[in-house]
Amino acid sequence: MKKINFLILLLFLSKIIIAQEKTNDFYDNDSTYILGMPTLEIAGEVSNPGKVDFSKLLIRSEIVKEAYFDNSNKAVFKGAYRYDGYSLYDILNNIVLKKKNEAEFSPIIDLYVEIENAKGEKIVLSWGEIYYPVNRHKILFATKVARIVPSKTKDLWPLPKENRLIVATDLYSERNISNPTKITVKSYTCSIVADKEIKEKYSKGITISKGEITLEKIVKYPQELGENTYSTIFYGRGRGIHGITDFKGVQLKKVLEKHVEFNKNNIQNCIVVVVGKDGYRGVFTFSELFNRNDFAETLLIDRSNDKEDGAFSIFAAADYFSDRAIKNITEIRILDKY
Repeated sequence: MKKINFLILLLFLSKIIIAQEKTNDFYDNDSTYILGMPTLEIAGEVSNPGKVDFSKLLIRSEIVKEAYFDNSNKAVFKGAYRYDGYSLYDILNNIVLKKKNEAEFSPIIDLYVEIENAKGEKIVLSWGEIYYPVNRHKILFATKVARIVPSKTKDLWPLPKENRLIVATDLYSERNISNPTKITVKSYTCSIVADKEIKEKYSKGITISKGEITLEKIVKYPQELGENTYSTIFYGRGRGIHGITDFKGVQLKKVLEKHVEFNKNNIQNCIVVVVGKDGYRGVFTFSELFNRNDFAETLLIDRSNDKEDGAFSIFAAADYFSDRAIKNITEIRILDKY
């Protein structure tokens, strides 16, 4: 009997890494618990699909405060944690893209990634969220977890029991699904052919739609929604420096919020496609527009005086590169089915 009890204790301890002496790092002062390794498959618009090999990938860490919606759509705090695991950025780094719509639109900013788990739950991430942010590696497949315990209350937050996807930039953690099994790379299906040489680029207004339904047409800049100003070094992936400038605009989410509900399903599955008159377009997820915790909002910019690239453009404040700063916007499409 003693031998059995000893083996049970040994098995329990094998899943825990005991915290070391306290340091100035607030996030490593509690024990780390092992969640196990995921088994992941990469599929979709890639020429080298298959199982993920974690053996050469770095272990990275992120700190999060997790809150979720209950059945009445009320936000409920779950806990504060440090997660260790493998970055989606690293996992997809060596895949070779094979876009279905390469002939119509070669840029990669219309790509998104669908991640599903063993239960059939699915979430979406834009390619921009993964590869364009100033702050990279914020999306992890977590294999270890540690509580971030308040020094006075000593709250011991409930621990997850399985490896899980962590999207550290989300305010509400509905995209943090357990036991992910598959990553599918997709491009947004669109019949519009991009034409950089179009003569009349100026777009007088924006049509906002959901599916086949037109929700609103914007011809006047909605300054009444309140403006933000972001100072930036505006730098493109292809052409490099465009300038050091201020972008002043209204938050895009404020323009769209009356047309789309803030709920779990949209956080997990909704995408927003911004289309320019020249066919240039970019995919954003609902979550990166509406559910950020870093206050790096996407702005709608008034360019009505710019007769070449007006009347509206966007500025994605979280992005390192300027590639998703789409100009001469003619459409914004809200999609929860695609």
